[in-house]
Amino acid sequence: MRIEKRIWPEAFQKILDGIKNVELRLADFECNPGDILVLREYDPKTKEYTGRVIEKEVKYVMRTKEQPYWSKEEVEKYGFQIMSFK
Repeated sequence: MRIEKRIWPEAFQKILDGIKNVELRLADFECNPGDILVLREYDPKTKEYTGRVIEKEVKYVMRTKEQPYWSKEEVEKYGFQIMSFK
């Protein structure tokens, strides 16, 4: 399946440069390994698409609402980090 989403310029450029290879999204759509994520660069300042597009194959999807590792207070205080590995 092809899934189209907008992405802000800073994140788009990092993906283009090969620095960023993960994407955090609200799980309000179905996405599975093998799907193609079509990322369309969107400038929030001008509220327009720039015309640049990146297509990436989804390798892994993690969905979660709850996690057993940290207390609600710790999550509220620190939030989460997502790390990718080479």
